Amino acid sequence: MKQTAHPPLLVLMEQAVAASSTFPVWPQGEAPGAAKSPVNLVLEEHHTGPSALDRSVRGVRAPKITVYAPKTPNGVGILVTPGGSYRRVVLDKEGSALAPFFNARGYTLFVMTYRMPGDGHAEGADAPLADVQRAMRTLKARASEWQLDPARMGVMGFSAGGHAAASLGTRYHEQVYPVQDAIDALPARPAFMALVYPVITMPREIDHPGSRHELIGDTPDEAQISHYSLEERADSNTPPTFLLHAVDDPAVKVENSVVMFSALRRLGVAVEMHLFEQGAHGFGIRDAQGLPAAIWPELMMNWIETKV
Repeated sequence: MKQTAHPPLLVLMEQAVAASSTFPVWPQGEAPGAAKSPVNLVLEEHHTGPSALDRSVRGVRAPKITVYAPKTPNGVGILVTPGGSYRRVVLDKEGSALAPFFNARGYTLFVMTYRMPGDGHAEGADAPLADVQRAMRTLKARASEWQLDPARMGVMGFSAGGHAAASLGTRYHEQVYPVQDAIDALPARPAFMALVYPVITMPREIDHPGSRHELIGDTPDEAQISHYSLEERADSNTPPTFLLHAVDDPAVKVENSVVMFSALRRLGVAVEMHLFEQGAHGFGIRDAQGLPAAIWPELMMNWIETKV
């Protein structure tokens, strides 16, 4: 029996982008603290490769969410925070590339842009957290539009976006922006966290220097280091967590996932971790092809289905 060849990933991504829709995170467009920032939005084409779907953006002032909806929703929504060293947001490699795989199993993806901690916003280093808190609350408020259960909304983050996602999972209760409307009365806590080669911790021995610089500068005090080291911010109410990393990651050391795993296990939080020997950094879906790590979306979805 002859097997049908699947379309290449780029074609599937093009189809997903063509069918997607986008809306603002904040009701007025620009985030509350953006008035202080001098930056302007810049689209960086071909940032992660040669195709038209290798885009990134920097200078975000008005964060947006792009919806990738499946034909048959399974009731679970995932807010996606792509990486970019806390200097930019990678739109496709860790955004639209996910849609064909997750949509096929009924997951609705919400890929967001978020503001950078070093861009001079009023919220400072908490600007990304403000954006992801508001995004999660907005998705819960509007869940019925996508046939989703607001109690089954999780977050998935990559690299520095993993730090933004893990900040949501450990600091969801903190007020880091002024109340805008009734949506802000909703809980920002995600039902689960899925963290892919995430930036977690700030001590020099295992930090990601670029993300640390953007968050806390070059001469932070011990209080700042602890405040943004998310293994120290976790508690017994931290959501169930899935961790994924490559041991040979030269940028964000695998110890970031290991310290988070150890902290959550010690606290009694449900946690699963997959470490792959090869993959380097930023493998996403495309660059994992041909490696054992290519199975990660299936592993993650299998895990999510046991938690929600």
